[in-house]
Amino acid sequence: MGPLFSFLSSYWWLVFPFAAIVGGWGRAVAAYNERRRRDKIELARIEAQSAQPAVTPNARQVAKTMATHDKVNERWFAYEMDLATLIDYPLLIDLSEPLTEAFHRARVRADTLRPADADDIDDAADVERYRDSVREYVVSFEAAEREARRRRDSGFTAAEQASLSRARKLVATAEDGGATPAERQTAYKKLRDELRGIIDVPSAAGERIERSIAQALERGRD
Repeated sequence: MGPLFSFLSSYWWLVFPFAAIVGGWGRAVAAYNERRRRDKIELARIEAQSAQPAVTPNARQVAKTMATHDKVNERWFAYEMDLATLIDYPLLIDLSEPLTEAFHRARVRADTLRPADADDIDDAADVERYRDSVREYVVSFEAAEREARRRRDSGFTAAEQASLSRARKLVATAEDGGATPAERQTAYKKLRDELRGIIDVPSAAGERIERSIAQALERGRD
């Protein structure tokens, strides 16, 4: 051990460059491991993207058109489900009105051409046909809505306007959760009588009120 200690005591300064070499080697290993980790992450990302089906330009266009279709449907459903609003703007369900008839015809056509999924339409002509039908639906709905809001019930006779006025009060009672189920049921029956021959109550709006009354009656039996 004597010669070794003698050597170390004479050349102790060699420890510093040796430590620098070891430290540099350690940093190089760490950098290499980090690069490998990043490469694995990037490879996993590329493989995940490759596994996903490619979205075609047609599919993107159809998805965009379907979103527009959904928005105008929501606007129409807000009327269809709300009988009180329809009584205020009855032209929206009066098919004798040209603008209303055009709107409902466009709505049915767009619904008919709508695919179940954006990928279901491959042909460019079919994509364009569906897009045009939705565009016509939007334009015709907005035209019918503007006219209905402008005219309200002005196109009806004095007797019909009186019936619509009574119907507004009756629908409020029929939808009033504070009224008794019997009062609501009676109001709804009178409401249907008042509107008969003037406007056709959409099934969605009628069913919503009927379901609400039925639930109230059921709770009353408990």
